[in-house]
This record gives sequence, C-alpha cells and structure tokens, in this order.
Amino acid sequence: MASHAGAHAPGGKDRTSAKVKLAVGAVGIVFGDIGTSPLYAFRETFVGPHPLALDQLHILGVVSLIFWSMTLVVSIQYVTILMQADNKGQGGSLALVALISRHMGGSRFGWLTVLLGVMATSLFYGDSMITPAISVLSAVEGLTVVEARFERWVIPIALVMLVGLFLIQKRGTAKVGALFAPIMITYFVVLAVLGVAHIVQNPGVLVALNPWYAVQFFMVDKTLAFLALGSVVLAVTGAEALYADMGHFGRGPLRLSWFAFVMPALLLNYFGQAAMVTALSGPEAAEAIRNPFFMMAPDIMRLPLVILAMLATFIASQAVISGAFSVTHQAMQLGFIPRLSILHTSETEAGQIYIPAINWALMVAVILLVLTFQNSSNLASAYGIAVTGAMLIDTCLMAALLLAVWRWKWWLAVPVVVVFFIVDGSYFAANATKVPDGGWFPLLIGAVVFTLLTTWAKGRKLMHERMAEVALPIEIFAKSATNSATRVPGTAIFMASSTAGVPSALLHNIKHNKVLHERVVVLTVKIADYPYVELAKRHEIHDLGHGFYRLILHYGFMEETDVPRALADIEHCGGMFDMMQTSFFLSRQTLLPSENPGMMIWREKVFAWMLRNAANAMEFFRLPTNRVVELGSQLEI
Repeated sequence: MASHAGAHAPGGKDRTSAKVKLAVGAVGIVFGDIGTSPLYAFRETFVGPHPLALDQLHILGVVSLIFWSMTLVVSIQYVTILMQADNKGQGGSLALVALISRHMGGSRFGWLTVLLGVMATSLFYGDSMITPAISVLSAVEGLTVVEARFERWVIPIALVMLVGLFLIQKRGTAKVGALFAPIMITYFVVLAVLGVAHIVQNPGVLVALNPWYAVQFFMVDKTLAFLALGSVVLAVTGAEALYADMGHFGRGPLRLSWFAFVMPALLLNYFGQAAMVTALSGPEAAEAIRNPFFMMAPDIMRLPLVILAMLATFIASQAVISGAFSVTHQAMQLGFIPRLSILHTSETEAGQIYIPAINWALMVAVILLVLTFQNSSNLASAYGIAVTGAMLIDTCLMAALLLAVWRWKWWLAVPVVVVFFIVDGSYFAANATKVPDGGWFPLLIGAVVFTLLTTWAKGRKLMHERMAEVALPIEIFAKSATNSATRVPGTAIFMASSTAGVPSALLHNIKHNKVLHERVVVLTVKIADYPYVELAKRHEIHDLGHGFYRLILHYGFMEETDVPRALADIEHCGGMFDMMQTSFFLSRQTLLPSENPGMMIWREKVFAWMLRNAANAMEFFRLPTNRVVELGSQLEI
C-alpha cells in the first residue's frame, strides 16, 4: 500500500507531468524520419525495382514483415536494448563507441570498435543527404494525386522547400521548434485515423499480425521475398535517430511516446494501406498502389493531407540536419574531424548549433540528388543501403556491449546477437542488390567521409608523436628561460595540444622576442570520452615555479570549449585572469614533405589540405580576437 500511496505524492505527479511533456516534445523532433516512412515504404515493395503482384499472399506478407521489422528492430533492438546503453545520458554510435572503448580500450579489439563507430558515422552523412531529398519529394509528389498536371512542378517545389530549409538553419530551430510538436502530433493522429477508416472496412488484414504470413511469403516466393526486404526496411528508417536523440529527451519519455503513440499510429496506417489495396482489384488497385498513402484520403481531404505531409517532411528533414550538426560536433571533439566554425543559435540551449560548412555541403548534395534521381522511387534504391549499413554496424557494437560491458552470459548474449545479425544482415544483403540502381551513392559518400575521418585521426596522431619527439621538458625550460629573458607585465597563455613538453609558440616567442611575461600559462584542452564534465573537475593546475603554470581544462565531447569562460572561474593559477592583461599565443603548423612519411603520400596531402582549411583555434576556443598572437612552425610527419 505504501508504494501505491507514493505514486500519488506531489513529486510523483510532477515527474509524470515532466515525462509526458518531454514525450510530447520528442514527437515533434525525434520521430519525423520514421514518421514519414508511410509515404513511400509500403508503395516501394510493390512498385520498386522488384515489383510484387497485388494479391493477398504478397500484401499480407509485406505488411506482416513491416510489423515484425518494427517490433524486432525498433522496439526491441533500439528502444529496449540499445537505449539501456547510454554514455552519461547520451546515445548514438559515437557515444556507444566511447562507452565500449572505456571497457575495451586496452584490449586487442578496442581499435575495431572505434573503426566501426567511424564507419557508422560515415554512413550517417549519406543518410542525412538522402532523407531530406526522399521525404520532401515523396510529399510533394502527393500533388499529382490531387491534380495530374502538377507533375512538372514537383521538382521545382521540392527544390524551393529544400533550399529554404537550409537557409533557415542559421536562425536556429528554437522558434520554429515550438510549432513542431503540434504539427507532428496532428500528422500522427491523421495517420491513425486514415488507417482505422480502412481497417474497419476490411478488418481481415489484421491477420498479418501473425508472423506466419511473413514466413509463408518466403516459402512461396523466396527470391522476391528476400528482395522485398530492401523496401520493407524503409519502414524502420530513423530507428538510429531515436537512440541518438536520447540525450535530449531521456529514454523514459522516448519509450513512452514510441510505444503509446507513434508506433500504434504508424502500424494502423500501414495496415490501413494494405486494407485499402486488398479491397480493390484490377486497374483501381494498380492506380492506388502508385501512391497509397494519399489515396487513403477522400478526394476533398487530399490537398490538406499533401500540405500536412509536406510540413511533416520539412520537420523530419530539419531533425536530420540538426543531427548532422550534432554528430559533426561530437566527431570534432573526439578528434575525427578538423575544427570547423560553429555558431550557437540559442543562448540557453548549448546543443543548438549551426555549422556552416556542413549545412552548405548537405544543401549542394541534396539538390544534386533531387536533380539526378528525379523522383522518390529512384531515391528509395539509394536510401536503404545507408540505413541498413548503420543498423548492421550497431548490431556489431551491440555484441561488444553485451559481452564486454554488460558481461552477459555467452549462452544468453549469443542467441540475441545472432537473431539481430540475421535480421539486419538480411536487410543489408537485400539492399546490396540495389547498388547499381543508386545504392552506390551513400556507399561513395561513406567511403569519402571514412577516408577523411581516418586520415585526420591518423595525421593528428603522427603530428603529436613528432612534436613529442622534439619536445623540451617544461620544468627545465622554466629554470633556464627565467635567467635568459626579460620579464614583462601581464599574462601569456600558450595553447598546447599535449600535456608534456614546451609548445612551439613559446619557443618561437622567446627566440624572436626575447621576453617572457610575468605569468606564463601552458594551456591544454582535453576532451573526455563522455558527454559532460562536472564543473568541479573542469580544471587541473600544476605550479612549475618561476611564474610558470601548466593548466589543463577538461570538457565532455558534447560541451562547448569556451576557454575565457573557464578561466573566469579559476583563482589558484597565480591569481585571477584579467582578459585585458592576457595574451593568447597559438601555434600554426605547416606540413613539409617527408622522406619517410608516416602514411601514404596522397593521404598526407589530404591531411595537409584539411589542416589548412580547419577553423583556427581562436574561433574554436572562443578566444578574444584582439588578444591573440599566432606563430607558425614547420613539421614533417
């Protein structure tokens, strides 16, 4: 009885209310990608590259596959299992890799988990290019259901919407975001209502909840059933987004919104589409399957439905673009991407960022996709391979998670992992058949991004090794430099990538200017493999004597590296920091060709290009522009 009473305590009510509010907010932001799948997923299994006959066997088989795919992949693999694996509250492939690496970092397979995480991130960029293109195109194509003469306007309207979407990114999503939840809730309610309206007329379609109908499909038509998986998987695109956005909403609210609202609405709509097509025959069925989502609505409601779908796809695309910014920021902090210029679009929400380079690159790619593929059916062939590739990698990471981190008994972990390897592996294999029809695009993007990410990580490692080889111990330097240079008033902060040795900027300064400031601080910013660092553990100070200090600032990979703000809270490093009396000295390395390069010459050239085009440390660390001195040095790697 005590526990029952506790549930009605004011604190319990407040917690429930907060959870419901977060769950409602999540509907507006997280579920757009998977929510717009009914526009094309069911249709593609029948009119895609490997069309199926419109008979009861195939219709019930497909809708049964959709139901069980959503149950196994989204509900069990992602929402139930992977959402338990949070890295201090954060989800997503990179957060999962950081979590596993802490337990496997010293093992011989530790490097493999990092490599898998980089591969998943590389495929994500392909996904984030295709999602806006296919979602918006499929919604705008609904206009042709209203009026066939709109066909020639589909691509121009889609391009205007997409360009507008990328242009508003720099304004931030906070203001527009307030409208997202009501629109998406309306959209999901409409999905459910349309589905129920057709299921009531043809309730026999609900027998497809029985997995026997999916099995029967495979028994009768093995090859086509296997190939159909390549389109069925489009119904679960966006599953990774639920996991990646866990940090913004928490696993409880996401699970609540998924199981109580989003999943039922989606399934009702898919079964409704199946019920509608089953009830038709001949030319009517052939016409309906060309765009079953919009054909579900009565004539008078089709135009409002098209407008609602266009708004929903706009929101879904917004979420994917924001996700690309977030993943880029994580990868940058973890050392896989060079520093890029980041603008903060909200004064209160640290996670709301805008990265111009990523925004414009995505915009160009999306426009090229629309102009190249011309319609959503052609894009569907390109879409599946990125999604299934990322899902298969997440399954590999899940195996490492169950065995190395959670330490499940092997007899329990192996069957679970094998089931998901079979499921996700089948989806990936079915989509691999679409490589000539467009699947090459995300693979090409993934290969290019993977090369860039691994080249940057290897190049940085080699640079740090070369610099460490010639580094002079700072304790020895502090003693000798004190007697050989004139001391001048003020504070000099020398930024250093390593916590050992003397930064090259300090050596060049004393060599050319022959002066030392009264207080010399060698500052290193270290990024942890967890998202946030407690303020109490933000800084670490070592007094080296003679007015020299080594200061280390610790940040999580989700945090903004605002050095002046951190310095304002530090008192025990020779006194408080006055920005007007402080100068920041930065080193800028120029790479020289090496006789014995640490990596292939072409990769060394790519790394040199990335280094030249990286945003400078002044922007990245939010340093005051009028207090920065940059000194160059040359380096062979």
